[in-house]
Amino acid sequence: MRATRTAFIYVSLAVLLSGGCSNNGPGEVPRQEQPVVKGITLAEALSTAIPESLEVVGSVRARTSAVVSARIAGTVSLFKVREGDRVKKGDLLARIESTESLAGSTQADAAIDEARQGVDEALTRKKLADATFERYRKLYDEQALTRQEFDVKQAERELAHLGVVRAEARLKQLQASGRSASALADYTKIVAPISGVVTAKSADLGSTVFPGQPLLTVEDEGSYQLDLAIPQSLGGKVKPGTPVQVTIDGGGSSYHAGIAEVVPAADPVSHTFIARVNLSGVGLRSGVFGRGVINSGAGVAGILAPKQAVFERGALVTVWVVDANKIARLRLVKPGRVLGDKVEILSGLSAGEKVVVGGGEKVSDGSKIESKNGS
Repeated sequence: MRATRTAFIYVSLAVLLSGGCSNNGPGEVPRQEQPVVKGITLAEALSTAIPESLEVVGSVRARTSAVVSARIAGTVSLFKVREGDRVKKGDLLARIESTESLAGSTQADAAIDEARQGVDEALTRKKLADATFERYRKLYDEQALTRQEFDVKQAERELAHLGVVRAEARLKQLQASGRSASALADYTKIVAPISGVVTAKSADLGSTVFPGQPLLTVEDEGSYQLDLAIPQSLGGKVKPGTPVQVTIDGGGSSYHAGIAEVVPAADPVSHTFIARVNLSGVGLRSGVFGRGVINSGAGVAGILAPKQAVFERGALVTVWVVDANKIARLRLVKPGRVLGDKVEILSGLSAGEKVVVGGGEKVSDGSKIESKNGS
């Protein structure tokens, strides 16, 4: 019995000694070393006065565009262009077949030829009448004719002169009608009124068209503008020259511009008026959606973080925040407006906190950060 108690005491001491040699207490999970991530760039979230602004939307359209319409009734017999084709001023775009116009032009040409023949006949009669009158005048001077016979030849001469005047007037009238008929015949040819790109095609080959019906739209690629819908409440604050931050969707372009023109008439349905901003750059297209941010008042305090610090993860927006112990933590934030290279943070971040702006792909939650800018 005494030997058994002695063995139990030795076993208990061995267990206690083995437990005292461990750094962790009984039941504790051994601590893991935190990974160290080097070469990370940090920046500080700043508290600053952010100007109150209003974001308005609009669409891009060409400053110079032309809707080419039919000027006569007929059938489209030729289409030489498609949407996206570039054309020069005067290029043939399409042709309309119009039997009536062609017949009218042919009839006018025939009438002009007939009128020219009439002028020639009148000139011949005038020449004969002049020669006859001269012979009768000499006979009358020699008293070989009576006064009545002389007056008859003089009247015939004057009538021949009037016949030439009438024939020439008739020719001029028919030539004017011929020019009108020729112009009408030229309407069968649809030509480009300006140089640009074909953006719309409103008829097909073989379609019957009527005067005033649109066929094609040609836009000048060198000049575009953004039409912004401005609420009536800003009517007194938005005027030509007012600065606006423009962002064009799709192209990713964003730049500062100024209001070029304000349309004074307001839309009675939406209660907005149009402010136009001239655009420049490549990749612009008519109909593209755009946004404009217009400052509407004094600034209010807000938090700004660099755009590089903000990440979208599905429906969540996050930043990597580095605390005083240089440990990185993933933080959900609510973003606001984009102001240049900064993003307004509405919640989730405080002024003075440091966020990762470079090398974030190497960071994981709990990483120890060694920044290369010493922040």
